[in-house]
Amino acid sequence: MIELFMNKGDIMDDNQIEKTSLYSIDEFEDSLVSSTLKDVCAALREKGYNEINQLVGYIMSGDPGYISSHNDARSKISSVERSTIIEVLLRNYISKLWDV
Repeated sequence: MIELFMNKGDIMDDNQIEKTSLYSIDEFEDSLVSSTLKDVCAALREKGYNEINQLVGYIMSGDPGYISSHNDARSKISSVERSTIIEVLLRNYISKLWDV
């Protein structure tokens, strides 16, 4: 868990000042990977590529050439570790499979 401390100088509303919030690393990773994959898939579709084939090629090889630079997709996907992408995809797939 991550603890985030807010101070009076931070830009927050009065109800949030000086409160501690706990966040799970898994939640941050899920959100980051989900957002990144949505943007990358949209860019690949816009260019006429099969996003599944391109993502599998990238994840398996590590070659960013599988991902178009259209809409900064290559830069976005490269900012997330491939192992993190796989971990999030598997975690979400297995949790849905087993209804965890």
